Amino acid sequence: MLEILTEVTWSPYVAGAGIGILSWLAFLLSDKPIGCSTSYFRTFGLFRKCFKGECDEKNPYYLKFAPKIDWQWMLVAGIVIGAFISSMLSGVFEIIWVPDMFAQKFGDDPLLRLIIAIIGGVLMGFGARWAGGCTSGHGISGTTQLSVTSIVTAACMFAGAIGTALIIYGVL
Repeated sequence: MLEILTEVTWSPYVAGAGIGILSWLAFLLSDKPIGCSTSYFRTFGLFRKCFKGECDEKNPYYLKFAPKIDWQWMLVAGIVIGAFISSMLSGVFEIIWVPDMFAQKFGDDPLLRLIIAIIGGVLMGFGARWAGGCTSGHGISGTTQLSVTSIVTAACMFAGAIGTALIIYGVL
């Protein structure tokens, strides 16, 4: 059973079942769905507090979601730490500035890769705010609650991702 921790890739069925169990535990222990996008805005608010000494307390979003380290913020940190531990256990850890697939299509300039990654991150952030939640919020938590909005959003996310992959790389 522990051999699975050293696998380079996990079966999507095992990973899906694990995410489902995590979703149940989140509802059971915190009475909240899994979600990550709010953590990014909270982190921005924490940085703002550090540099300006205060938070924009009139911002309606900060009134609803105060900049603080909460369980969702810890979930995001856990994703990064878990990915690191998983890559170390499987023996495939390495720092890659430009992935091979990107380099074949656009070249191996790390600055170009960084700029495109930032643009993509900003667009995803706007999309998450516009849709009222991120991919994990709608795709995992919303669909497990049979939310029609989340099911439609998840279908549109997959369609958008497939279309983007076809346009940019010509592959699925």
